[in-house]
Amino acid sequence: MNGDHDTTPMFQAADAEAPSQQTVPPAAAAGDQPTIAAAELARILASIGEACYAWDIATDVLAWSHNVANVVPVADLAEISSGRLFARLLDGDNIQTRFDAVMHSVQRDEGRGVPYQVEYCMRVGSEPSRIWFEDTGRWFGGGDGRPLRAHGVVRVINERHAQQERLAFLSRYDALTGEMNRWHLTDVLGEALQDSIRFRASCGFLLIAIDNLARINEAYGFDVADEVIAAVSKRIRAKMRGGDSLGRFSGNKFGVVLKECTPEDIAIAADRFLAEVRDEVVQTATGPVAVTATIGGVAAPRHARTVQEVLARAQESLDAAKAKRRGSFFAYLPSVEREALRRENVRATDEIVTALNDRLITLAYEPVVDVRSRQPQFYECLMRVRRADGTMLGSGNIIQVAEQLGLIRLIDHRVAELVVAELMASPELKVSLNVSPASTMDPDWWDSFSAQMHRHPGVAQRMVIEITETAAFQNADEARGFVARAKELGCSIAIDDFGAGNTSFRNLRKLGVDIVKLDGSFVQNLARSAEDRLFVRTMIDLAKGLGILTVAEWVQDETAAGMLTEWGCDFLQGALVGTASTVQPCGGTAAATVNS
Repeated sequence: MNGDHDTTPMFQAADAEAPSQQTVPPAAAAGDQPTIAAAELARILASIGEACYAWDIATDVLAWSHNVANVVPVADLAEISSGRLFARLLDGDNIQTRFDAVMHSVQRDEGRGVPYQVEYCMRVGSEPSRIWFEDTGRWFGGGDGRPLRAHGVVRVINERHAQQERLAFLSRYDALTGEMNRWHLTDVLGEALQDSIRFRASCGFLLIAIDNLARINEAYGFDVADEVIAAVSKRIRAKMRGGDSLGRFSGNKFGVVLKECTPEDIAIAADRFLAEVRDEVVQTATGPVAVTATIGGVAAPRHARTVQEVLARAQESLDAAKAKRRGSFFAYLPSVEREALRRENVRATDEIVTALNDRLITLAYEPVVDVRSRQPQFYECLMRVRRADGTMLGSGNIIQVAEQLGLIRLIDHRVAELVVAELMASPELKVSLNVSPASTMDPDWWDSFSAQMHRHPGVAQRMVIEITETAAFQNADEARGFVARAKELGCSIAIDDFGAGNTSFRNLRKLGVDIVKLDGSFVQNLARSAEDRLFVRTMIDLAKGLGILTVAEWVQDETAAGMLTEWGCDFLQGALVGTASTVQPCGGTAAATVNS
């Protein structure tokens, strides 16, 4: 600023005794508008928390509206009578002042002035408090276009600034623990990784998961679970080295970036964190809660050279630790078999997506015959993918990967379309559609399927929907709801691979299915295994007692077929009675499933 001044010129004010309400004289010329007197203007500005100023840059004199003391709480208005004095009250080394905005402007005044807006903090009072202001104005230049004078408005923005600071904090830190959030932690991990690569050093990353947090939620409530999360965060922080970084990675997971850390150091740090979390119960508002954690770790860049690789391999290690024993640590180690499987998954994924986009999915028909007449009663239609070279890829190469990657519902959509098309083209067909567990719980898949059934009356009555035993009994409530909806459409229901999972005839009776397909792993060895014979015969007897039809899968020889016939099995399926063919059988009926 240019200099200090002892006086405080003000805007010209109206007489203090003048009435606040101004009226327009009756003789006012047409087009004249009522004006606001200075005193009234000051009251208006005070009511909205704003004060006006005029700044003569050449003399550095600041003139204020009468209400300035209500907005800028200084003991003596002389303290803000010049630009320099006003600037002395501002707090902070990196804030932009009005002087900066005006005098350092790269713009020139072309006659209409140049707008500016700044935010700054002011220290006021004998025990200084901090007040944030927004300063909005316009400066005007002289003949050379450089600043000569300015005027504007200041207003208090403490609440808005606090909210902005809060949002800025939450963009980088976790509200519950105060530690870095996932995105900030990832940035720090990236910097540590680059430093390690640049200086040929080593760093580590630990992914720490609180065990059984869902059970804590259920047993004590979310408030107590939050207390546990916050307590674990503090315990991890207490055992960290000075240069390391901690962040909340997700709901029950924390990430720790260990700088200049060897693989041996990573294991030592993990043991330290495990003991700190485990050794003492967490005291909460509802009482003590016992807590343990499981940790997966990876050394970088030795075993991971990108942030994505670090995070993925830390998660793999955490999964391995949980599989081994909760409350333990597992360090990532390269695996040739795992990398080969990952490459195979990528290849299979590409093949699945290509098959869906290029409509290369087709059906192969495998007969299911009457146990006595050996005449086909329906055909199980197995999914096939037609490759570019004309060869066929079986569903066994696709389904597991598709389920892992969340693509199975797209496949189920396409197969359902194919099956319905076959039914419409061949009125004598009866079909069975094997639906994956993911699709049975997917409302979008169900909406699409039921819409197809309603568009084509009579189709549902010729369709049996197959669901796996695992899907039926692991999610019993969901399965019962699905079965009920399917039966309302007119479909019949079959349980596939029966006996391979948690067999329960009580649940089977509650489910209300029409057919059970006995898992082929028990059927194929009937001639050689007394245990399999006992199991299969018992399954058939129980199913008959419940009025449920039975299909024996993987029937390989006449010896097994004879036993199944004697025991009262209804249908046979397997190499003995016919293999899958991509040619649709003429006449007869057909059944379509996604899985072989």
